[in-house]
Amino acid sequence: MKHDSDIVIVGGGLNGPALALALAQTGLSVTVVDALPAKIRKNAAFDGRAYALALASVRLLRAIGIWKGIADRTQPMLEIKVSDGRAGAGPLSPFFLHFDHAELEEGPMGHMCEDRVLRPALLAAMKADGNITQISGDAVTAQEVSPGGAALTLASGKVLRTRLIVGADGRTSGTAQRAGISRTGWDYGQTALVCAIEHERPHHGIAHQFFMPPGPLAILPLPGNVSSIVWSETAQTAAAFAALSDADFLHVLRPRFGDFLGEISLTGQRYTYPLGLTVANSLIAPRVALIGDAAHGLHPIAGQGLNAGLRDVGALAQVVADARRRGEDLAAPDVLERYQRWRRFDTASLAMTTDLSNRLFSNDNPLLRAVRGIGMGAINAAAPLRRAMMREAAGLTGDLPELMR
Repeated sequence: MKHDSDIVIVGGGLNGPALALALAQTGLSVTVVDALPAKIRKNAAFDGRAYALALASVRLLRAIGIWKGIADRTQPMLEIKVSDGRAGAGPLSPFFLHFDHAELEEGPMGHMCEDRVLRPALLAAMKADGNITQISGDAVTAQEVSPGGAALTLASGKVLRTRLIVGADGRTSGTAQRAGISRTGWDYGQTALVCAIEHERPHHGIAHQFFMPPGPLAILPLPGNVSSIVWSETAQTAAAFAALSDADFLHVLRPRFGDFLGEISLTGQRYTYPLGLTVANSLIAPRVALIGDAAHGLHPIAGQGLNAGLRDVGALAQVVADARRRGEDLAAPDVLERYQRWRRFDTASLAMTTDLSNRLFSNDNPLLRAVRGIGMGAINAAAPLRRAMMREAAGLTGDLPELMR
């Protein structure tokens, strides 16, 4: 089969472009198909969305040529403070977790980066790379595989022929569905309210995670006196809060937020998204591989969604590059199985950890409250265990791809 490009990536969010850049560096030709028009991707307004990029993810972005252009518009996370309590009452336990970057030799555990900074940087880098072709505003409607390659049909009628299809098209991945890959998951009955807050006092690069019975409230530092808010509530309560005016929304946020940063005000847009767990039962199919949310959609409780996706990127890019050097078919079953073996345990354990953490902390059971309080206190008092958790949060543990070392 004659191929239009070596690899077609379906999905133009964040993981898809990152993988395209990593593959293009090895000399492979890549086509990225994005159903969303490029103008919308490029000109997205500030809506409060931001990502906690672990140190390993920062290394990958540096390796693919993105980090230098955005580093000065990110906020290092110097400390993380975790507590447990109720809205309006503050922490109810003397026990807490406190991670300080000074305990890590490598520096900050990670950086906060706004969506409006990271996304345009990826798009611009793809546009400047001669090995990458971008197709925007056109959706994949069908895909077929054969011993010689794969073919994708777009809504416009265009047919793309390639060696390997990569699904980076989110939790409801059409790529996975067309490949016959089923999913396992459930709804948490929670919704995340996301926005950005300006505050009177500086945050000093400290991220806060406040666990309340309906769900956690994350206060994540952005450049300047601004923080990103990821606030999980029951679906019914979140719908009511989302319908409020900005002034009324702030009124219900303040008792949960507290006054430690002084007066607060909204900046940018607010938006919501339902929370659930969805994991693909296989990361691969004939001539197909899944990355990011197409492979594993997680609860944002630990802020690891994008970091897990970028680990997929690093692993798949390395597996494919190694196969090319050996003269192997990039999408041979044994090649794709190497990727699945590499990522399957990590993604399964991360899904289980986030699921159990949400179930443990998102309740008001007195016994569980006592258990988690004692647990946090014990971890905080044991320096080796605390540092081990910090290294895990920074993405420095496990079998790291070369792009993250």
